[in-house]
Amino acid sequence: MIFRTTLAALGVAGLMMTAAPAQAAKDQLTIGVAQFPSTLHPNIDAEVIKSYTLGFVIRNITAFDKDWKNTCLSCTELPSVKNGTAKIIDLPNGGKGMEVTIKLKPDLKWADGKPVTTKDLEFTWRIARDPKTGFSNSQPWTRAVKVDIVDATTAVLTLDKVLSSYNEWDQILPEHIEGPVYEKAKEAGDYVKQTTYARNPTTPGLYNGPYMVTGYTSGSQVVLEPNPYWAGTKPGFKRIILKLIENTAALQANLLSGDVDMIGGEGVGLSIDQVLELRKQHPDRFEYLFKPSLNYEHIDLQNGNPLLKDLRVRQALIYSADRKTLTDRLFQGLQPVADTWVNPLSANFTKDTLHYPFDLAKAKALLAEAGWKPGPDGICRDAAGTRLSLEFGTTAGNRLRELQQAVLQNNWKAACIEVRIKNEPARTFFGETMKKRTYGGLAMYAWSSSVTESPRRTLASDNIPTEANGWGGANYINFSNSRMDELITKAESALDPEEAKALWAEMEQIYAKELPVIPLFFRSEAHVYPKWLKGYEPTGHGHYGSMFSENWRAAE
Repeated sequence: MIFRTTLAALGVAGLMMTAAPAQAAKDQLTIGVAQFPSTLHPNIDAEVIKSYTLGFVIRNITAFDKDWKNTCLSCTELPSVKNGTAKIIDLPNGGKGMEVTIKLKPDLKWADGKPVTTKDLEFTWRIARDPKTGFSNSQPWTRAVKVDIVDATTAVLTLDKVLSSYNEWDQILPEHIEGPVYEKAKEAGDYVKQTTYARNPTTPGLYNGPYMVTGYTSGSQVVLEPNPYWAGTKPGFKRIILKLIENTAALQANLLSGDVDMIGGEGVGLSIDQVLELRKQHPDRFEYLFKPSLNYEHIDLQNGNPLLKDLRVRQALIYSADRKTLTDRLFQGLQPVADTWVNPLSANFTKDTLHYPFDLAKAKALLAEAGWKPGPDGICRDAAGTRLSLEFGTTAGNRLRELQQAVLQNNWKAACIEVRIKNEPARTFFGETMKKRTYGGLAMYAWSSSVTESPRRTLASDNIPTEANGWGGANYINFSNSRMDELITKAESALDPEEAKALWAEMEQIYAKELPVIPLFFRSEAHVYPKWLKGYEPTGHGHYGSMFSENWRAAE
C-alpha cells in the first residue's frame, strides 16, 4: 500500500537526486534503517523500529531522557506524591489506590490543528481497556480504573492500587480521528485492521509531535515533515526520510555512497561489528558513538515444542552456547553477556542469580540424562529415534544476527543438537510469527525497555497474546508462572526502592531457573551520524533519541 501527499507524489528520490548536497545537508536528513514497522499504531505490536519512527511524530505524556530521568513531554508538571498531584487514597473495598492528576500543556495540537485535550486522554484510556483492541504499550492505560475530566487540559486518573509507575504514561490517541473507527469495530481484530494508522497513515491528525508523516510507502520508506501546529522548539529539518534497506551490508554501502546521511541507531540500523569496522576504515568521516543500552538480545524457546519441554534440554542449550566468546569476537567486548533480562545498569539488577557458564561437557551430560544419545551423524536421538533438531529464526538480512546464528549453530552441533535456520523479514517476524507464536523452536531478537519498566508486558500471564485479546501483549514465550505474576504485581506497587529490589531479585531467579529463553547479551547501541548533525543525543533505553528530534539540526 502507498500513501503520499502531493509533495511525496513528486518523488522523494527525484528530489534527492536534483538537490544540491549543501542544500540537502541543511534541509533534509535521510536515515537508513534495516527494519520497517508492521503498523504505525503506537499501541499495537511492540517493535523497536516502530517506537523509533513514532518518536519523531508522537509525544508521550512522560518519558525518560538521556540522563535516565523521568520528564514531562506533553504535561506541564510531573505528577508526584511530594507536590500533591499524586495521592494515596482509601478504596471502598478497604484497599489502597491512587489519584494522579495529569495536566496537559495547553498549546498541544494534532498536526491538523485540532487541540490535544483530555478528551483524547479519556478516549485512549477507554479503548485500552477493551481487550479486543490488542494493545501492547509498555505503560498501560489499564492501570487506571477511572478517568475524571476536570477541564480540557486536566484529568484525574484513579488507580485501584499503589503503583511505583504512577507518573509514567505513554502517548494518547486522537479521539476525533480514531473514535469513529473504534465505534465501528465490533469483533476482536477489527480495530487493528481498520485503524487510520494502518489504512491512511499520512492523516495529519494522527500526530502531535514536532514532525508528522507525509509520505508512507509500505516496506520502503517513511517521509516526515514539520508539524505546522507544533508549539515547541522548531524542528531543524524540512524533511526527514526513514529509508528501509533490510540488508545491513547494503545499508553500509548506502551510507558510504551518500544515499543516506546516517544510520538509525538504537537497534534499527547497522550492527555493532559493522560500525567498528567502519570506524576503522573511515575514522574521520563520521561521528561514532557506542551507547550502553537496556536492549536485551535473547532467544525465545517455543514452549509448545515437545523437544523443549524438558528443562535439561533447555539447560543443555545454554551451557553449550559459548556466549562469552561470541561477544568477544563479534563485539570486541562491548556487549556484556546476560544472565537475565535485567541489565547490570539497572537499580533492580542482582548479582546473586543463577549463572550458566560455557560447559560443553555438562551440556552433553544433561542431554544423556534426558535420554538423548548421539546418532551416526553426530546428532542426538531419543529412544524412539526422534532427532534433536530445532528450527532457529530471526530477522532476515541482519548480518550480525546471521553471524550469531552461525556461531551458535556450531556450538550446538558440538553438543549433538541440530538447528535449522529459518529467517523472515522483520515485519513478518514481529507482525505475525512472534505474537502468534508460530516459530518452530528458537527465535532470536531483542527486548527494549524503559528505565523502570515492569516486566509485565513480556513475562506476565495476562500479557500472553491470544486471538481473544487481539494478539495484544508481548509475552511471546507464553510464559505463565503464578509466583512471577505475584512478584510482578508486588513490584509494581513497591514505592520503597529496597523492597522493589528484593522483589526483582526473586523474579530474576525464577527466570534463570525456568529458562523460558536463552539470554545472550546487552547491547551497546552503535550510532553513525554525520559530523554536521548537532543535537543528536541517544538515550540508551526504550524512550529513543528520536523523541527529542526537534533538537536535531545541521550545523551552519
